[in-house]
Amino acid sequence: MHGPARPDHTVTADSGTPGIKDADIHKVIRLLRRQVKGLDVPWLDEMASVDRDPFRVLVSCILSLRTQDRTTGEASRRLFAMASSPEEMASLSEDEIRKAIYPVGFYRVKAERIKALSETIVRTFGGKVPGSIDELLKLKGVGRKTANLVVTLGFDRPGICVDTHVHRITNRWGYVRTKTPEETEFALREKLPRRYWKELNGLLVAFGQGVCRPISPLCSACDIREFCDRRGVTRSR
Repeated sequence: MHGPARPDHTVTADSGTPGIKDADIHKVIRLLRRQVKGLDVPWLDEMASVDRDPFRVLVSCILSLRTQDRTTGEASRRLFAMASSPEEMASLSEDEIRKAIYPVGFYRVKAERIKALSETIVRTFGGKVPGSIDELLKLKGVGRKTANLVVTLGFDRPGICVDTHVHRITNRWGYVRTKTPEETEFALREKLPRRYWKELNGLLVAFGQGVCRPISPLCSACDIREFCDRRGVTRSR
């Protein structure tokens, strides 16, 4: 698999400030694994643990955007009961897909995208979901977050999925200093040990929802507070 193309700008991890350092990250990941055991695991991670099908991961990821896990899970199950392969999905009408996935956020747009990408996978990729980030990005409606999730959860290959939680928390730690999720992805690719890439998103989504919240994080309950720079935190509990 070819590595992802770098953006025009270059963003490097911030190694000269307080916060989590390279030597700390191994202990931090161990502490995170322990802490999230009592928290809700992202639905996509749970699904992929029993069904690592790239097409199902891809479609479920699209459904999950701006949608709660419970709604995503229910919509995914309804849709896959009707069609579980690119060929079957492409044969459905947009109206059939819309009715199956309602009430996920932006269900009309998502129905159009799911049908279009299914047709592209059949026509261009022989009915097989491509396994590289660059090829996945050619599918309509697939961005870097979705492409990385499909690579990691669907193909069990190294990738770094950066959503709002990963971007916010790694900057709050002081581990990186970046302005956008894309910048965070490339900074982490340079800095984070490769063996942690696949699990980082699942850990930080659970951690970000349950402990390291956007506003007033639960710092008193955080197992890694001694390592965190708390950058941008003005109020905590």
